[in-house]
Amino acid sequence: MTEPTPDYSKGAAYMNGVYVPISEARIPVGDWGFVHSDVTYDVVHVTDGGFFRLEDHLDRFHKSLAGYRLDPGVTREEMRHILGRVVALSGLKDAFVAMISTRGVPKVYGSRNPLDCANTFIAYAVPWVDVIKPDVQERGAHLLVASVPRISPKSLDPTLKNYMWRDFTRGMFEALDKGFDTAILLDQDGFLTEGSGFNVFIVKDDKVITPDRGALEGVTRLSVLDLCPELGLQPVIGPITFDDLMDADEVFTTTTAGGVMPCARVNDRIYGNDRPGPISAKLKETYWRKHKEGWHMTPVNYADAENPFKAAA
Repeated sequence: MTEPTPDYSKGAAYMNGVYVPISEARIPVGDWGFVHSDVTYDVVHVTDGGFFRLEDHLDRFHKSLAGYRLDPGVTREEMRHILGRVVALSGLKDAFVAMISTRGVPKVYGSRNPLDCANTFIAYAVPWVDVIKPDVQERGAHLLVASVPRISPKSLDPTLKNYMWRDFTRGMFEALDKGFDTAILLDQDGFLTEGSGFNVFIVKDDKVITPDRGALEGVTRLSVLDLCPELGLQPVIGPITFDDLMDADEVFTTTTAGGVMPCARVNDRIYGNDRPGPISAKLKETYWRKHKEGWHMTPVNYADAENPFKAAA
């Protein structure tokens, strides 16, 4: 009897050297990625059948691996191939694609020595995800500056991707309880950092400013900084206080899972006409238009999952 063809239509994953439907992807309960959040990851998006800034995401993933002293035993080229293959297997033309390395399960039961663990490499592709829902982006997101401060960078380097979200989760509950869409956090000194999975920008005159501390060096953030000069705007990476945030002309957020996402309110401050501002809207339009034009895009060969980056004949 022949084995049934796996159904990858809802997503495909790579685990322990095997490709499986996303519904079959599992990690052991003893993996330190689960029990200690000892894990790093990165997420790249696919739109219209092509990866966006794949090499930048791989660069950042390798920076995180080195920072956490994780070695999954997979080369960069192998990672690239695996990421392409999970997308090709899924058939998804618009996808959320993750690469993950966990510390793994200790070879010696009960060990507290991280050197006893065999690090893993996991990848998966699932249908597109928006961190802030499209209808909320359309009217402009409502953000709350949470009362909980961001975890100190002395304890957790924010430039290395991680799942340590206790501060974000507390902030999101606070925001939802008060009727806001999501939360952004200040650091211990009162400077703006980021939100749960997204960077924050303010617009003041012709300056487009994003925090210089407490935040991930986002790939979409980088894309906006790259686009600003084309639009006659001055990109700035610098300190942003709560007062600066309240005094801004516009506010928007950025992330791989959603792109440029305009905001309309922060706390009780309403920006412009309580809709996305003109500069935020222009950056969003330009960002997605340039995707269509092939900017930083790496097409996937869906016809040959074994060779996902080989040009189709």
